[in-house]
Amino acid sequence: MGASAASPADRGIGWRFDNTYARLADDFFAPTEPARVREPRVVVLNRPLAAELGLDLAALPPEAAAALFAGQELPPGSRPLAQAYAGHQFGGFTMLGDGRAILLGEHRTPAGRLVDIQFKGSGRTRFSRGGDGRAALGPMLREYVVSEAMAALGIPTTRSLAVVTTGETVYRTTPQVGAVLTRVAASHVRVGTFEYAARRGEATLRALADYVIARHDPQLAAAPDKYLAFLTAVADRQAALVARWQLVGFVHGVMNTDNVAISGETIDYGPCAFMNAYDPATVFSSIDHAGRYAYGNQPGITQWNLARFAETLLPLIDADPEAAVERATSVLTEFPAVFERYWLDGMRKKLGLAAAEDGDAELVGALLGWMQTTRADFTNTFRDLSAEQLPADCRYQGADFRAWYDRWQDRLRRDSQSASTAVARMRGANPAVIPRNHRVEEALAAAEAGDLSVLHRLLDALAAPYDDRPGRDEYRTPPADERGYRTFCGT
Repeated sequence: MGASAASPADRGIGWRFDNTYARLADDFFAPTEPARVREPRVVVLNRPLAAELGLDLAALPPEAAAALFAGQELPPGSRPLAQAYAGHQFGGFTMLGDGRAILLGEHRTPAGRLVDIQFKGSGRTRFSRGGDGRAALGPMLREYVVSEAMAALGIPTTRSLAVVTTGETVYRTTPQVGAVLTRVAASHVRVGTFEYAARRGEATLRALADYVIARHDPQLAAAPDKYLAFLTAVADRQAALVARWQLVGFVHGVMNTDNVAISGETIDYGPCAFMNAYDPATVFSSIDHAGRYAYGNQPGITQWNLARFAETLLPLIDADPEAAVERATSVLTEFPAVFERYWLDGMRKKLGLAAAEDGDAELVGALLGWMQTTRADFTNTFRDLSAEQLPADCRYQGADFRAWYDRWQDRLRRDSQSASTAVARMRGANPAVIPRNHRVEEALAAAEAGDLSVLHRLLDALAAPYDDRPGRDEYRTPPADERGYRTFCGT
């Protein structure tokens, strides 16, 4: 396997690989090539993202695109490998690694940004732990849909470049159509990568930390306390990220440390979903029986995950173990306040507020309390509040809501801004459309049956989530009741 004169990789696509991760010690990866597949076919190709990456796919015939994104012909300069890492999964530590993913390398975009290009579902690796290394079409399309929706919402995320079927069957609880997803990321280094490195000695840990600082936080390379500053930067990114999840009702589902990207991007869209009726206890994951990763627990779990990250950095932060713990703890102790600042700033935008007042957190809390009591839809409530007038047919009646609404209007008047300015701020912060779970399931079922039109209509609706466009009412309507709805890891 590899690039040849006749391969699709040599058609002037514009690949520019610079494989920095492959230059780390062999401890961090195992060279791996994608498995051969019977009959690859393109299901969906993200041409706008390809253009951002500087990749010209226009002249690529469908069969050549399918071969490329199924890993049958490798881009020139790529060095495929499976990454090693560890992780705390539901609180328990285990050694892991890419069991069904292969990193082709890092591609340099026209803007000079270095991004990982990775296949998911491309066969067994050294870390497959008895698995087949394959993926099914449904979970790969779910990741494509939700990750692209998150990008359109303005939330840091990995992206999806392509999904192809393999012409082969994968066996889970039932036989399913095999598929490969091409994922793009700032990097795939995780908290779990640091947990892995820490167990291989300080020299290995330091090499990883220096590599990641150079890649994601180069301004810290010469800082006198660069490893403590690095911990602070990662904590800040995670606080900002999870606040943005909370602001759109996103439930990740599996916030294990191997799913926490050091870059601050959302990664791994397995049992994820968006909350409809507001309830902090919302859980969608079929394996999260105790609600560890419920919507309302996400900030606290993020702090817990960062504590595991801090533990790995202790030998680098200070040679004195007690001093290292004290200094790292000071960063972790600040996390709730940092998260609260990001979250409250976002909630102010959702309510059209420009300035800050001391009572804003309580104002937001009162609205959320009413929403929980009435099981109001999270997304539609905020979008309806963004209208010039409340919809005549909305459910917003009763003394509790009216009292809150009048208080909010008084707060807006104190903000010394025009009503139109406040509405514009709200409409830029409150999406009209999110990937409603039942609509995602509908699109995936149709695609698995061979009808891609439902998928493409959904992707079109999600591409501009803050715009009011005609013909999208079906994507705004929540299901009648989804309290039994569950999502799965897709392994």
